[in-house]
Amino acid sequence: MNTVTAGPAVAVEGLAKRYGDIEAVKGIGFEVAPGEVFGFLGPNGAGKTTTIGMLCTLVGPSGGAARVAGHDIVAERDEVRRNIGLVFQDPTLDAYLTAEQNLRFHGELYGLAREAMNERIAQVLELVDLSDRKDSKVETFSGGMKRRLEIARGLLHSPRVLFLDEPTVGLDPQTRAAIWGYIKQLKDTEDITIFLTTHYMEEAEYCDRIAIIDHGEIVVLDTPENLKASIGKDRVQITTGDDEAAIAALKGRFGIDAGVRDGTVTFAVASGEAFVPRLFAELGVAIRSVHVARPSLDDVFMNYTGTTIRDAEASATDWARRMMRR
Repeated sequence: MNTVTAGPAVAVEGLAKRYGDIEAVKGIGFEVAPGEVFGFLGPNGAGKTTTIGMLCTLVGPSGGAARVAGHDIVAERDEVRRNIGLVFQDPTLDAYLTAEQNLRFHGELYGLAREAMNERIAQVLELVDLSDRKDSKVETFSGGMKRRLEIARGLLHSPRVLFLDEPTVGLDPQTRAAIWGYIKQLKDTEDITIFLTTHYMEEAEYCDRIAIIDHGEIVVLDTPENLKASIGKDRVQITTGDDEAAIAALKGRFGIDAGVRDGTVTFAVASGEAFVPRLFAELGVAIRSVHVARPSLDDVFMNYTGTTIRDAEASATDWARRMMRR
């Protein structure tokens, strides 16, 4: 049985990880409340997986401290592991075993009694809608079914904190939405805290709070709504006959910095809809179309990091290639 302690489900202070001269995680700090769905949002290579590795005792920290479910990740590694579930980014199921056999093997590793294990296997399979496939070999499962089974396995021993590392990576949009439906169910059916990583902006919307991490540092942390409200400006996208002239005119006549994103001239301005008539009257460049949108988490990421998450991932990939050549 899991021990119960007061305080945050996850408490991190100055946590750092270095690989030689490379700082993968740079002294981050935050807390996660019990029962919270907490998200780490950032591009690949930002330090998300390294952080989860340290919190789950798979990677030793280079500095700082952290407690998970009330236990120190260095001094009480076994207690931490008893109180967490972990769904890895890459599949770790045994494809030649059935769904039930995969779960039973996991339960035996955690020392679950046979009667309790049988009941719990039935519960978690029902939760992820795989009861009718419990006797099917995993090699016959789709990618989404495998991910659901991995979530069921992570829940089998009733952990206090469930870590999900990019839980929907590689899945199609419909399957990703279904996985999130199951994740949201966990808040109602399981007494559990969920800590997940993602680089999908739309997924971060499901979290109670998110921490945006970039280059190993947390740049901002709050609820999705508060983060979007902190920008205070609408995003305006226009297509023109001369993008360079439009960007220059926006700067010269309105004092607005703009750039080309996804084939459109994009900029942020307060009260975007009210600004559009003035834009047509004074820009001096032919406008073919205009689109105004309220701030999104993509805008939040751009505001706090100076780049889009897509561009940040491309930059991280280039950096990794340079390091490999070195």
